[in-house]
Amino acid sequence: MGLGAEKWATRRECKTVLVVVHTVTSGQRVLEAARLLENDLRVQVVFTQAPDVFGDGVADLLTSIGAAQVPWEQARQTRFDLAMAASLHGLHEIHAPLIVMPHGAGHNKLVVRRAGRAVGGRAAYDLDSQRLVHDGALVPTSIVLAHSEDLGHLGRSCPEAVPAAVVCGDPCYDTLVASLACRSSYQVALGAGDGRKLVVVTSTWGTKSLLGRNAELWPRLLTELPKDEFHVVTLLHPNVWYGHGTWQVRTWLADLLRRGLSLVPPEADWRAVLAAADWVIGDHGSVTAYAAVTGVPVLLGNFASRDCQPGSAQSLLSEVAPRVSKRGSLRRQLLQAAADFDGERYRAVIERLSSEPGRFNHNMRQLIYRRLRLRVPATVPVTLPAVPPYLATERRHRV
Repeated sequence: MGLGAEKWATRRECKTVLVVVHTVTSGQRVLEAARLLENDLRVQVVFTQAPDVFGDGVADLLTSIGAAQVPWEQARQTRFDLAMAASLHGLHEIHAPLIVMPHGAGHNKLVVRRAGRAVGGRAAYDLDSQRLVHDGALVPTSIVLAHSEDLGHLGRSCPEAVPAAVVCGDPCYDTLVASLACRSSYQVALGAGDGRKLVVVTSTWGTKSLLGRNAELWPRLLTELPKDEFHVVTLLHPNVWYGHGTWQVRTWLADLLRRGLSLVPPEADWRAVLAAADWVIGDHGSVTAYAAVTGVPVLLGNFASRDCQPGSAQSLLSEVAPRVSKRGSLRRQLLQAAADFDGERYRAVIERLSSEPGRFNHNMRQLIYRRLRLRVPATVPVTLPAVPPYLATERRHRV
């Protein structure tokens, strides 16, 4: 990048796409779009890390994939043919047509407005004018939505952004569906390939999360579930890891890890973990909502209903998923949830995750190439299963 860079290039006259990564979570999501440029020698992709309070881990993520990285200061002073991101912070400084996509299960999180005529009101995060508009101008060129119902929320919170909206579907939904056939191999990777049932416990971040409100659930599970029948795996939001530090997370859970708890590191593919589960226990986070796709019982250990958009997949899940009781045997609660499980009750949750099931790759690639002003390749983008999961090892969590 920069003056004179062309003399060092192997491929010249490429369109250059900038992928803006704020956090590991948003980086994992926007990579789903960047991979749609595979095999195209007309396009060069470079990455930059944008400032974010949860930015720890991004440098390791970009290094692990072998990304060509541009410093943020240089990125904001360079023109690109296209930029893509899954978070809005600082994007008004980027000089390129900009595609923004959600980094969770749709735009489900409600936040309090801090500016404008509706100060104090609550709007869907990243769909409000406070974040979409800067100095009177709409920041994104295209706003990717997972579901057509999100158009209504966008119209109410930022009507001037509706023409920029494109309903593409959800890449995690599509990958999770493609991963279900690999369930047995994922279970082996997670240490439950010996006939034991796999209980996946997932927590989002923040004080209202499962870890923030009901941390006593983990020791209860290890105490009450027979080890020869059940294996417990924990999946924590990357913001827990990078907000408190990986050392701190492993230290908080040290005794539980010694007692047999398995811990999935933040860089592993969480979709494979969900696909492997026999039960999922979670909260109002996106991962719990995605768990409905797997066709296994989903239980709620905690749920912050006021933080969820009414009608979102999370809110719909809270209406049908059983709550974990602090009284009574956890083993009995899991078995009862399995006996009472009816997949039809979760149909509305699943359908709310994506109104374009199986079509994210096709729709998103069409959008990317339209913004690049390039002919779309003739190949068909196939949705692949999630990469097999792995665990944080005993050696790695000791200090």
